[in-house]
Amino acid sequence: MTQTSPRSSSHVASLDEAKAFFATNPDIDAIDMIFTNLSGVPRGKRLRQHEVLAVYENGRFLPGSVLVVDITGLDCEETGLVWDDGDADRVCLPVPGTLVRAPWLGEHAAQFTTSFYELDRTPNDLDPRHVLGRVVDRLVADGLTPVVAVELEFFLLEAGKGRPKIARGLNSGARPQFNEVYSLREMEDFKPFFDDLYAACDVQGIPLESAISEYAPGQFELTLRHKADALRATDDALMYKRLVKGVAARHGMIASFMAKPFAEQAGSGMHLHVSMADESGANAFASEDPAGAPILRHAIGGMKELLGESMGVFAPNANSFRRFKANSYAPVAPTWGVNNRTVSLRVPAGPPASRHVEHRICGADANPYLAMAAVLAGMHYGMTHKVDPGPAIVGNGYEQAPEDYRLPNHWAAAIEAFKSSGRMRDYLGGRFVTHYCTVKEVEMARFFGEVTELDYAWYMHNA
Repeated sequence: MTQTSPRSSSHVASLDEAKAFFATNPDIDAIDMIFTNLSGVPRGKRLRQHEVLAVYENGRFLPGSVLVVDITGLDCEETGLVWDDGDADRVCLPVPGTLVRAPWLGEHAAQFTTSFYELDRTPNDLDPRHVLGRVVDRLVADGLTPVVAVELEFFLLEAGKGRPKIARGLNSGARPQFNEVYSLREMEDFKPFFDDLYAACDVQGIPLESAISEYAPGQFELTLRHKADALRATDDALMYKRLVKGVAARHGMIASFMAKPFAEQAGSGMHLHVSMADESGANAFASEDPAGAPILRHAIGGMKELLGESMGVFAPNANSFRRFKANSYAPVAPTWGVNNRTVSLRVPAGPPASRHVEHRICGADANPYLAMAAVLAGMHYGMTHKVDPGPAIVGNGYEQAPEDYRLPNHWAAAIEAFKSSGRMRDYLGGRFVTHYCTVKEVEMARFFGEVTELDYAWYMHNA
């Protein structure tokens, strides 16, 4: 029987759901059980069919320390959740509707998503899915349901070691060289990959829609259809990223969601589209005014005010900050505008009923659960406190960025701003913010502790 809880993230799939899946798919016997930790990297176990049924009946016990490993999978002892905690188990329980075939893994493969709970079945406050669920619940308590969609940009790269190269077209064998933005030719050249991508998404029920060639050679963006269920829409985004990488690998390529793989090319972002449905199901942001209803402007005001404090999750890695450059389609300041891609928070053009905001700050490397949680926290704060966003930017937002309030421009500053934010602790949880920042500080120390090729090039002879 499906368990219910006051928290929207705490719905747990039933044993009957798993039994029904295997009755329809009796050949499946290699199933990946997936969880997502603070760094946003899907991890888990590969199980046999009978083991999956046991998970759906009783859960699967895993060490809580895996939630706070760094992006490379190394323990972060500084969190106190490794030796100090006795590396104690928590229990993973399955998310409804996520047990699906995974065709890129083979004919008999499937996967399902889980969330972490304490042994008494209360949601673990370090699980990113529960962090998002708590923010969604605050909006629902106020009579608002977030309606969200995720757009993710990525590069297709040549498989191999060393510095990355753009992948060669699967039909022509030629490597893309120019910024063929919206190029149909480039899309056609990778058609076998996209055909398999759409087919796999259909199998998994991921609502994949339009695809475009983006503003760099070998860079693409695909859109996931909006849903009035922020948790499920974000589940889709995590499943989609894994699927893209898997399908690319089947075609001998690497799909990279790294924020800035090439210094001379555009970086890859994750754009979050959000509106709010009221209790009748209507769009609360709808208005004949292109800037939307007053509540939309308050939501934008809140996102602007909390933007600097949220950068620790919007730009979670050292590489993330290489993406933020003027005239690059990546924002550099807390700005907003209507039908304007030079700002951080854009109200897109469209009919009155479609009014929403496009949040353009996140890199494609951000954890979608945490990014969505921080965006919705900012919106709730703004709507609750009726925050005025100030006048909309008209024209070039890069030239009009306020000098006295820019975004944190490096990793350490972003982590510190996030760690010291009382508002982020209120919305996302104090223990979560503490442990997240500990993990990122450990990552930062490990990253800057490495001696790179650039060190040798700059300093070996000149120092």
